[in-house]
Amino acid sequence: MIACLPSGAYGTTSATSVAMQLLSSSPSIRFGLMVGVGGAVPSREADIRFGDVVVSNPTDTHGGVVQYDHGKALGGGGFQRTDMLNHPPRILLMALSKLRANHLLRGCHFMDFLADIHHEIPQLEVNFPRPALRDHLYRADYDHEDINPKTCRGCDVTKPVFRPSRTPDTPVIHCGLMASGNQVVKDSRLRDKLGQELGVYCVEMEAAGLMDSFPCLVIRGICDYADSHKNKD
Repeated sequence: MIACLPSGAYGTTSATSVAMQLLSSSPSIRFGLMVGVGGAVPSREADIRFGDVVVSNPTDTHGGVVQYDHGKALGGGGFQRTDMLNHPPRILLMALSKLRANHLLRGCHFMDFLADIHHEIPQLEVNFPRPALRDHLYRADYDHEDINPKTCRGCDVTKPVFRPSRTPDTPVIHCGLMASGNQVVKDSRLRDKLGQELGVYCVEMEAAGLMDSFPCLVIRGICDYADSHKNKD
């Protein structure tokens, strides 16, 4: 069964509401996959780029998803996060381990799967072509300058972070923590702070509303870098 958020709705509250309705109408559902897009939190340890996929994976201290905006406001401007969200179901974590082992042994077949889909539904390749240009990760201290918020064509070409080209140039799957909250993140400084403090691989807006009420594994395709250059171009 597939369910999605209502048009224009987003955030943890909306996600919880949809999940509760789904479980109410189909009580036999035991677990699910939450699939969508998220913003990358690249680091020296994790070279995450557009088109990559991040899968929630627990650590010793977190259950795979961290609700970064939930906690206690402390004196002096401090903030203490409280509560640890539930882990994904064990059966899904076992399946994830098996998939990771298969990828190590046999490689990733993303592009083969995409080719098969495009062959079956040619219109998808027309409506959602893969960008020809290399994506840019701008320095954290460089904010968007172009008067047009929908494109970065006017931004300084000397400000992107140098990253060597990938060979082969195919998407990569990353397994790690995700940061979830009730706000769209378009702030590279906040993004990097979350990465340094929590070790997260991406930020998103719905997963925290599900982990304690709807057992699931969260899967996010990377569509931006959670900075001021975020756009729908």
